[in-house]
Amino acid sequence: MIAKLFKIPYIIHESDAVAGLANRLLMKKATKVAFGMPVPEAVRVEHPNYIWTGIPVAPEFKPVSPTRQATLKESFSFNPDKPLVVITGGSQGSENLNEATRAILPELLKFTSVALVAGRKHYENMIDLKKYENWDKASLESNFRMWEFNTTMDELMGAADVVVSRAGATTIAELASLKKAIILVPFARLPGDHQTKNAKRLEKSQAVTIVEDTKMCDNPSILLDAIRHLVRSPRVRADMASKLSEEARSDAASHLADIILEEA
Repeated sequence: MIAKLFKIPYIIHESDAVAGLANRLLMKKATKVAFGMPVPEAVRVEHPNYIWTGIPVAPEFKPVSPTRQATLKESFSFNPDKPLVVITGGSQGSENLNEATRAILPELLKFTSVALVAGRKHYENMIDLKKYENWDKASLESNFRMWEFNTTMDELMGAADVVVSRAGATTIAELASLKKAIILVPFARLPGDHQTKNAKRLEKSQAVTIVEDTKMCDNPSILLDAIRHLVRSPRVRADMASKLSEEARSDAASHLADIILEEA
């Protein structure tokens, strides 16, 4: 608003499928509006200053080969020949995802390894799950590990065969760059329910599987069934990952920088 008052050009980047209130107000006078998700052609015609740049992500988020994936599994002490499911609610964690994992973990471990990033906010409440993390000297015997937060999420998610996550736009962009099969559990109680809208847009192209948060809380086996289906369906995983990867824009950061420099 200050920029507009002093006639200083400004550029907006909107990550989510639906713009928030602040961006909806400010984009009216923006020199350029960069979007993290594709802009429909009809909208581009009406608003030529709307541009799909994608969402800048760290360069470490990129597809890994099967050999590299196996190496990454081993680096986290998982069996490289066994599927790995990574469940994460972000740096702060998700109480609902954590509790659903607690309920289904014994069944999950019958057919897959599990990595849970419980989050800084909720880790202490989940510490009892450490009983599943059994070690024999330096060897992990139980195929389960839990972290408060992992500083190498690109490597942990790169090791995964399936990732279960909330539906934040940046997380989706990172997983698209990694070319992963994902299950999204949108957190509905956010402004504009933007996580659900992010996920629904991708569900239309069969690029993701959605599990509704409230239904998962009432019946965690819904999440178990979704994970089991993907773990046991490598072709479905590959197809989903391929479709999701179409969302990735490896040049997002440089494209956005070019737009800023051009306007400057």
